[in-house]
Amino acid sequence: MNKTFLFAFLFIQNLLFSQFSERNLSSEKWQFKNSKEQKWLIATVPGTVHLDLINNKIIPDPYKDENEKKVQWIENEDWDYQTLFKISSTELTNENIELVFNGLDTFSEIYLNGKLLKKTDNMFRKWEISAKEQLKVGDNLLQIKFKSAVNVGKELAKKVPFTMPESPRSFVRKAQYQFGWDWGPRLVTAGIWKDIKLNFWNNAKLENVKIEQKSLTKQKAELRIQTEIIADKEGKYTVSVNSKTSNFQLKKGKNTIQIPFTINNPKLWQPNGWGDPNLYDMKISLQKDSKIIDNKIERIGLRTIELIQEKDAKGKSFYFKVNGNPMYVKGTNWIPADSFSPRITKEKYQKLIKDSKEANMNMVRIWGGGIYEDDEFYKACDENGIMVWQDFMFAGSFYPSDEAFLNNVKDEVKDQVNRLQNHASIALWCGNNEVDEAIVNWGYQKQLKYSKEDSLQVWKDYKKVFHELIPNTLKENLTADKNIYWPSSPSIGWGHKESLTEGDSHYWGVWWGEQPFEMYNEKVPRFASEYGFQGMPTLETTKSMFSGNPNLSLENGIIKAHEKHSRGWEIINTYMKRDYNFPTDFVKYNYVSQLLQARGMQIAIESHRRAKPYNMGTLYWQLNDCWPVVSWSSIDYLGNWKALHYQIKRSFENQIILTEEKDGVLNFYLVNDELKRIDGVTLDLDMVKFNGEKSGSAGTVDSKDVAENSILKFDSFSLEEVIGHTDKNEMILNITARDKSDKIIAQNHYFFSKPKDLKLTKPNIQIKKISSTEIEISTDVLAKDVYLIGDVHFSDNFFDLLPKTSKRITLSKPLEKVEVISLWDTMNN
Repeated sequence: MNKTFLFAFLFIQNLLFSQFSERNLSSEKWQFKNSKEQKWLIATVPGTVHLDLINNKIIPDPYKDENEKKVQWIENEDWDYQTLFKISSTELTNENIELVFNGLDTFSEIYLNGKLLKKTDNMFRKWEISAKEQLKVGDNLLQIKFKSAVNVGKELAKKVPFTMPESPRSFVRKAQYQFGWDWGPRLVTAGIWKDIKLNFWNNAKLENVKIEQKSLTKQKAELRIQTEIIADKEGKYTVSVNSKTSNFQLKKGKNTIQIPFTINNPKLWQPNGWGDPNLYDMKISLQKDSKIIDNKIERIGLRTIELIQEKDAKGKSFYFKVNGNPMYVKGTNWIPADSFSPRITKEKYQKLIKDSKEANMNMVRIWGGGIYEDDEFYKACDENGIMVWQDFMFAGSFYPSDEAFLNNVKDEVKDQVNRLQNHASIALWCGNNEVDEAIVNWGYQKQLKYSKEDSLQVWKDYKKVFHELIPNTLKENLTADKNIYWPSSPSIGWGHKESLTEGDSHYWGVWWGEQPFEMYNEKVPRFASEYGFQGMPTLETTKSMFSGNPNLSLENGIIKAHEKHSRGWEIINTYMKRDYNFPTDFVKYNYVSQLLQARGMQIAIESHRRAKPYNMGTLYWQLNDCWPVVSWSSIDYLGNWKALHYQIKRSFENQIILTEEKDGVLNFYLVNDELKRIDGVTLDLDMVKFNGEKSGSAGTVDSKDVAENSILKFDSFSLEEVIGHTDKNEMILNITARDKSDKIIAQNHYFFSKPKDLKLTKPNIQIKKISSTEIEISTDVLAKDVYLIGDVHFSDNFFDLLPKTSKRITLSKPLEKVEVISLWDTMNN
């Protein structure tokens, strides 16, 4: 070897192995087995034991038929996973080699070449283990032995002197919904649910980059970049931020450094509806002897978010101020998009968030019984201007507070906030879902015969976790501008009057309390963070419940098994009979159940928006599903929009006309959520019969100016004045708002009766093909709740088509035939 070649070889080798690098072990050949058995089977990583058993044809798909019952044995077994991977002599020359486990579900023992490296006890933690000493050139055996979370949980429960509700799920740091919910199956998984990586590094590495926004004006954003550097060797190092360099003398071990950084003429990250969600890439590089040895890229948005709670004459406000302006929050609650979370693809995350944006939302609440979502979820929210209300993963139970549990939770919180805090979309950290509510209002203590001391201990445990440990850990690990903490959602249970005058509210008087939809008009909180009503999934998703030919009948055991609420069908039917003719045909029942759900949520949302600024937020339950199911979702498991999601899009428009009928008077409101003023707005009120005859005009309301980000109430009309002597059951009121240039700002219509009382006549609905992906729908008389049926996404659906009008609809893909029905088809079974 000549000297020139030798020098070049040594230079390249030195450059290569001074850099941080990683290798994904998930792509190796993995095996798994029941710990009681000898035979190894093929496994997929990331994955879960259920998916591996399905792939090996050991169990049927639990989403189909009534198979969920057949797979319950899995949760009581222990499961072993292993892989054999090679290490080269070159790789082994790295000074530091770490095994990084991004997600192990949940109780496991990790062995490398026969040596126990670590025991794990938390699905939500990241585990980093030094592995260089145990690695060898050639084949290396990595084994992970999982214990049954149910069995371990039962043993942990025995240590508490009283019975905990929902035991043993509250004792295990694991996705709580896996134990079953009133919209989800019981599928208690185990396995390697996130990637496993080998990290190689020398000299030093970057860890935990925090970007703090110190100040923000139109002229400049003053930032402070803080990062931890783990140095294997002391010495001089250089850190650059987007090419701005700073030199540091680092000691061996952990070093915390801070670097100021300025962005001139910053573009703000704006939530959906207010502007563009502008983002900046911040590249942080660590250099030694002029060589880059590690780097990270963080994508940030420049914005301010405050939670404003101020006492007023009616209680206390609860609203978010974004970039200095009060924002009316319009959004939803998110549950995991699959019971087997490793198969939630990036595409599914992106689609669900884009569907939220398209429906005019600006916030999603991540519910506390699921998982801390994948990075792709938060990336999608950042890019689409969707703020995130982030619950920590505790829901609807009591939780212990022994030292081991507290330490485990502290590390969990630290791992997650360090991972997520630089996302512009994160608006609020919330301690839990309905744990305060469960302790105070659900009567568990009485049911389980707690002593006074037991009840006192439960409250002490609660305070330790949610009023001390979590907020203190946030203070230690978050920058000040990202630390907005709310201990529990809701803050006050819906049975208490204060739930409507302060804090956030989960109002379940409708559905759980079986109160009529109209009760939403009376029960208006400061911020509605949960409320909802169930509806069936689309026909396509309903058919997917079957492994064979679907038997679509409400009496079919398979369809019944895909309703997880014990009284779900009974409650749906009770409400349906109140507002609709009750269909006996399955397809029509499916259709009307969706209309019923959409109607209830429309009434709720409109009552909230009419109360602006007393009410400043409405998050309906829920956006999505984790399997094919009858549920509260607006988008079903296969990604189809139910009638509710189409209605949400209409109800969340930035400008909307709302009609309130109260005490024989009609009140009209124009809500303007945009940051722009609208001058000279007039309302045109037209009464039309269902057959198209014009019944006269209630007139034009005098023009008024509508301020930015406000609500304007127009002059009221008596019901008698508007309807006159006509039959209200065959009339519709059309309302159009125009600005001073005669441009239409918003349109809406109002029915004076419940759907079942409307005197509809049979519409002659015509469908004209405009192109392969566009159709035009027209009708001679009112076609109420037009339902286009086909295996495509329609740009609009479940809409009212007024007499002698037409509407153009785009299709997501060509479709040979579009079937159509309307509410009239359900009026005569």
